[in-house]
Amino acid sequence: MELLTGVVRDYAWGSRTALPELLGLAADGRPQAELWLGAHPGAPASVAGEPMDAAVGRDPAGVLGPRVRERFGDRLPYLLKVLAAGAPLSVQVHPSEEQAREGFAREEEAGVPADAPHRSYKDPHHKPEMVVALTPFEALCGFRDPAVAAAALRRMDVPAAARLVEVLSGDDAPAAIREALSYLLSGTEEVAQLVEDVSAACAEDGPAEDGTGDAVEAAGAAVPGGPAPLPDELGGPAGGVAGAAGERGRMEEVPDEPVDGAVDPDRRTVAELAAHHPGDPGVLVALLLHRVRLEPGEALWLPAGNVHAYLSGTGVELMAASDNVLRGGLTTKHVDVAELQRVVDARPVAVPRVEPVAGEGSLVWRPGPDEVELWRLEPARGDVAGPVDGPRVVLCTAGEVDLAVGAGGALRLGRGGAALVRDDDGPLRVAGDGVAWVAAVPR
Repeated sequence: MELLTGVVRDYAWGSRTALPELLGLAADGRPQAELWLGAHPGAPASVAGEPMDAAVGRDPAGVLGPRVRERFGDRLPYLLKVLAAGAPLSVQVHPSEEQAREGFAREEEAGVPADAPHRSYKDPHHKPEMVVALTPFEALCGFRDPAVAAAALRRMDVPAAARLVEVLSGDDAPAAIREALSYLLSGTEEVAQLVEDVSAACAEDGPAEDGTGDAVEAAGAAVPGGPAPLPDELGGPAGGVAGAAGERGRMEEVPDEPVDGAVDPDRRTVAELAAHHPGDPGVLVALLLHRVRLEPGEALWLPAGNVHAYLSGTGVELMAASDNVLRGGLTTKHVDVAELQRVVDARPVAVPRVEPVAGEGSLVWRPGPDEVELWRLEPARGDVAGPVDGPRVVLCTAGEVDLAVGAGGALRLGRGGAALVRDDDGPLRVAGDGVAWVAAVPR
């Protein structure tokens, strides 16, 4: 068992405050988007000064154990992150394992450089992911009924949207979604003008501005572009998430129809996204998707093919260890429309929520795939048991926690501290007055 030092990624959409506060560092004014706590070669964490991928490669038997090595070879199969969004991320989708292997092999054979901006596949692995909110968290995820999107466009009363409304009103929902997606990402002058017209029609419903021009929160809801609010779990006493997570049904889907006297939610979405990405077709792609607001402790599961975009907030994210992203808007990066269409699951779906299993002092999310299992341990009344074997990555987000393992080692983590628990360390137990998140491989 060793202390683990994560890598902060400074993507432009990151919050300027959330990760510095978690890590106990002074904010430097730059966006800090993700804290990576894994062995992915793109940004491996370090263990006792050694890159984590190298540490795994040097002793895979001790770090991973026979069960994990048999299923995944000599690699850590998951990647734990803290994601802190101060502005909307790109509309994106991740491939299945088969699609990733095929796409990676195709680009390798074609000689596409690994760092080429137009490369779609960085590795041969899938990237299903789960996010559990630490703060109020907003996202777009999964296609909704295209008829609902058509109704939203009709309410905006933009004549140029007639063609898109007609497409979305077709009887075959997946076909309508695919046709709408192809149309919106076609790059034509017609679509560019449509984005401009719809954005202008919705501009009056944009976020309020403060004296610095930053969007501010209204009515207690997180607003894309506003500062990520400091969660109770990160900045106050332990227990902020447990109460919220224990009250089922608090995850909110933003209503498809405006409530009397309220701003039309779809007009608000367009206005907010257009303020960040003027002229981007992703502003209208967003209307094809559910908009969801999570309270702390609530989770989304985003399998292969699910189109999504995180909008604001801070969360713990656990995914298969891959960096394969196909983008569909709200970005200046490469958009491979043909590959996106090949990977997208165009069927309308319900909001892809995932519920934890509650135990004594624990919540455990097991969304389904072989690689990922996430534990939240709050040992307020004595120690609690964590995962018993395999590689485990531990992150403390509140107070202090004491880690103890079957092999006799002990380690104390404060807020923002992390550790790698090896397979040969044996079963994990956690004590203290804090909150620990543990990534593990399901048994």
